[in-house]
Amino acid sequence: MAEKAFEPVGMMGPQIFGMPVDRDTLFSNHQEIYKKRVEKRQRKLIVKLSFLKPFLKKGEKILLATTGYSPINSLPQYVTGFFFVYLKRCLFVFTNFRIFHVPTTPIYKFKQSISQILYDDCQSIALKGGTLSVQYAKTGITEKFKAIALFERRKIKALVKKMPLPGTQSQLGRRSHICPRCTALLESGKYTCNTCQLKFKNKIVTYILAILFPGGGYFYTRHYFIGLLNAVVEIVLLLYIAQSVQNYQNGVQDSTLYLAVFGAAFIIAKIVSVLHSTHFVQEFILNHSRIVSWANN
Repeated sequence: MAEKAFEPVGMMGPQIFGMPVDRDTLFSNHQEIYKKRVEKRQRKLIVKLSFLKPFLKKGEKILLATTGYSPINSLPQYVTGFFFVYLKRCLFVFTNFRIFHVPTTPIYKFKQSISQILYDDCQSIALKGGTLSVQYAKTGITEKFKAIALFERRKIKALVKKMPLPGTQSQLGRRSHICPRCTALLESGKYTCNTCQLKFKNKIVTYILAILFPGGGYFYTRHYFIGLLNAVVEIVLLLYIAQSVQNYQNGVQDSTLYLAVFGAAFIIAKIVSVLHSTHFVQEFILNHSRIVSWANN
């Protein structure tokens, strides 16, 4: 026997927490059958998406929310190891117009960074295993998002089959970030919103801080835990390098070898720090700890 869904009435019928949703899709499984466990999972995620309301366009409805990882290039992912989960967790929100990509903290808290993937920009969207692959029509570039939540995978496969993917050579042709204050599109490589002048972390400043100060790039991009670990590693290596230099000057045997080893390790740690920090800047991290309301500016 099919489970019976709660049927809301009045104005709250098509909304959850003030956001427009397609309840028939949101609370059903991949076979479009209502399931209480699906509703429970989706409601837990919808609670974390209250910030999304200003970004939704007229006629846009939320169809599904799920978790996963943001894309990252192979070198930073390799050197990050188990910190990958800590650093790159995110939420995905499928609507009838687009997919929202929302970088989050490890407990899925909004980091005031958000981007969109328009269906009109896509040549194809496919889910293989736990990896969501999005190919953009204009550039042919494919982005891959790892570790999509297991319980939502079959539903995502069914959902994307229904989405119009015209493969048009649109003006964007890529995943684009949105200003978290005024919802305008942000320009890649430019760290100030053209519309409301909201400022974001700057890649050049990140480079300088990451090179000059132990953990500087991480602290600047607000990754304090890994910044502290990086600072400790770099400081310890610097101490060993200083000791090796002193031993070399005193003619201690094998001091040259130790100096080379510790020096190489320090350079690698510094390169990793620079790569990671500048990668995070691409998510448009605010220069402020919170957004000042648009009405007050």
